[in-house]
Amino acid sequence: MGYHPRIKSHRDANHEYTKPLREKSKKGVFRGRRVCKTTQEQKHVATAKEVSEGTLKRLHTLGSQKFGSFPFSEHFDRWLMNVKGVLSEFESDPNLNVDDQFVKERLQILSILEQQLEQRRLHEASFDKEERNLSECKNLLEQFNMEYLTMAKEIQRQRNREIKRLCRIIDRLKRDQDEVIRMKTGFFRGVSKKGREQKEMEITQRLTDEQRALELATLNFRVAKGKQRDKYERKSTPVLNQIKSFQKKLDDGESDGSLEDRWFACEALIDAVNNFLQRKSALAGRPSKTP
Repeated sequence: MGYHPRIKSHRDANHEYTKPLREKSKKGVFRGRRVCKTTQEQKHVATAKEVSEGTLKRLHTLGSQKFGSFPFSEHFDRWLMNVKGVLSEFESDPNLNVDDQFVKERLQILSILEQQLEQRRLHEASFDKEERNLSECKNLLEQFNMEYLTMAKEIQRQRNREIKRLCRIIDRLKRDQDEVIRMKTGFFRGVSKKGREQKEMEITQRLTDEQRALELATLNFRVAKGKQRDKYERKSTPVLNQIKSFQKKLDDGESDGSLEDRWFACEALIDAVNNFLQRKSALAGRPSKTP
C-alpha cells in the first residue's frame, strides 16, 4: 500500500490556531521587502560623473589637510597612501578608462611630491641635532656671561679699593694743608716762614699728585672694564648669532612646511583629472566616421 497524506476535515480546520500563521505571513512579507530594497541599493553603481566629482572633492580635502604637531613627517606615508587610493579608485572605474597622458601626468606629479616630502623628512630629522647645538651654544654663552661678570666684579672691587685708598690719602693731605694754613695765621709763629711755605708746597704737590693718581686710576679702571666688555662681545657675538640661527630653524619646524607642497600637488592632480575629463568629453562629441 502506498503513503497517502491525511486530508484534514472541516472540523480539524475549525480548531486550528491561525494567528501565528498570519503573523508569520506578515513578517515574511516585511522581510521580503527589506531584502528587495537592500538588493536594489547594492546594485547601484556610481556613474562616471559621480566618481569624477567624488575624486575632485577628496583631492581638494586632502590638499587642505593639516597635520597636528611635530614631527609632521610621521603623517606623510599615510597621507600619500590616501591620495594614491583616491587616484586608484578613479583609474579603476571602467566607465572612465583613463588615457596614457593622465597616467603620465599623475606619475610625474606624485614623483615630484615624494621627493619634496623626503626632503622635508630629512629636514625634520636634523632638528634633533639643531636642538643639541642650540643647547650647547646656550651653555657656552652662559659660561661667557659668568666669566664676564666675575671679571667685571673683580675690576670693580679693585677700583673701589684703589679709589678708597687714594681718597684717604687726599683727605689726610687736605687736613695737613689746613694745618699748615692755621700755622701761618695762628699761634704757631715759632715755625719759620720759609719752613711753612716749604711744608705747604710739599703738601700741595702731593695733593696734586694724588688727585691726578685718582683721576688716572678711575680712567684706567674704565678702560679695563671696556676691554673686558670688548673681549666678552668678541667671544659671545658669534655664539649669539648661532643661537638665533638654530632657534629660527626650530621655530620654522613648529609649522607644517609640507602643507604648501601637498596643496600644490593636489591642485595639479585636480587639473590633470579635469583635463582628462575634457579630452574624454571632446572625443565623445566627435561624429563617428561612416565607412
